[in-house]
Amino acid sequence: MEYRKLGRTGLDISLIGLGTMTWGWQNTQDEGFEQMDYALERGINFFDTAEMYAIPPSEERYGTTETIIGNWFASRSNRDKVILASKIAGPGLPWIRDGNNVINKENIIQAVEDSLTRLKTDYIDLYQLHWPNRGSYHFGKTWGFIPDFNHKAEEDNFVEVLHTLQGLIQDGKIRHVGLSNETAWGMSKWLQLAKEHNLPRMASIQNEYSLLCRHFEPDLSEIALHEDCGLLAWSPLARGILSGKYLNGARPDGARLTMETRPEHRVGESIDNSTEKYIDLAHRNGLDPCQMALAYVNSRPFVSSTLIGATTMEQLRSNIDSISVTLSDEVVDEIEEIRRTQPVPF
Repeated sequence: MEYRKLGRTGLDISLIGLGTMTWGWQNTQDEGFEQMDYALERGINFFDTAEMYAIPPSEERYGTTETIIGNWFASRSNRDKVILASKIAGPGLPWIRDGNNVINKENIIQAVEDSLTRLKTDYIDLYQLHWPNRGSYHFGKTWGFIPDFNHKAEEDNFVEVLHTLQGLIQDGKIRHVGLSNETAWGMSKWLQLAKEHNLPRMASIQNEYSLLCRHFEPDLSEIALHEDCGLLAWSPLARGILSGKYLNGARPDGARLTMETRPEHRVGESIDNSTEKYIDLAHRNGLDPCQMALAYVNSRPFVSSTLIGATTMEQLRSNIDSISVTLSDEVVDEIEEIRRTQPVPF
C-alpha cells in the first residue's frame, strides 16, 4: 500500500481508502466486517463514513453504517489501527434533527456526539462537512447551478463553525477537519478564515472525481496541491458505471443504480459513449477497466486518497489491487484524448 499525507496533520493515510456507505443496505453487518478485516490486512488504514449512511439515504437506515463500524471496533478492539473519517450532513434531509440540520454550532455538537455513540469511539480522526449550507454544483446540479447567497452571512457561519470545531478538537472528540462537495470559492474561504482567526485548518476536501467526472480540475486541484488540502476522491468508478455493467440501460440485480431510489443524472448516451471508449482502451492495453480507472485517480498528485466502495469481496480485492497498476504515458495520453471528445458527460 502507498500512503500520502493528510493535509498538514502529520497523518499518513492509505492511497486507497475504504468507503463504507453500502453497509446496512446493500451489505450486511457481517459483510461489512469482512470488508474491514480484509482492507486492514491489505494496509488500508483510512475508512470513510458519514452520519447519513447507509445509501440510498432514508430515515430507517440513517446511522446504520456508523453503527456497523462501531460494532466492528468493539468486536476487534482495534480502533487505534484506523484513521476514521465521518461527516455531518448539510441541509435537506427531513429526518436528521427534524430537518433543521443546517451546519452550525448546535447541530455540529449534536452530530458529533451521536456519531461517537454509534461508532463506539471517543474520537473521530477527520470530521468533514458533507455539503455546504449554501448549496453547490455537486450531485447533478452542474448544468443549472447559479451561486446565490449572502456573502457576509456565509463568512459569519464559517467562523462560527471553525470555532465550534476548535472546541471539539480541544475536547479530544475530533482530531482534524475537512470539507466535502465544496467549490473553489468555499475551499479558499475556509482556508483564509482559518488563517485569519487562528482556527483549525481544513486538511482535505472530499469531492466526486473519476474519468467521467473531472470537475475538480483545474481550479480545485490547484488549491489542493498548493495549499496542502488534498482530494479524497469519492465515486472514482462513477457509481460503478465505468465497469460497463450499466451500458445500454442494463440494471443488474442488486447493483447500486438498480436499487437507487433517487433520480440518477449519470445516465445517457454521452455516458455510455465515454464508458465504452474507456473500456476499449483498457482492453486494448491488457488492463481491467475498473483498475485502469482507479489507477488514473491514484496517479493524480492532488489526490490524498481514492475512496473505493464494493458490495462483493471480489470487487474489493480487485479495487485494492489497482494500487499495483501503473499506467503508461500512452494510456494516459489516450485517456486525455477521450476526455476531450466528451469533456463533461454529466
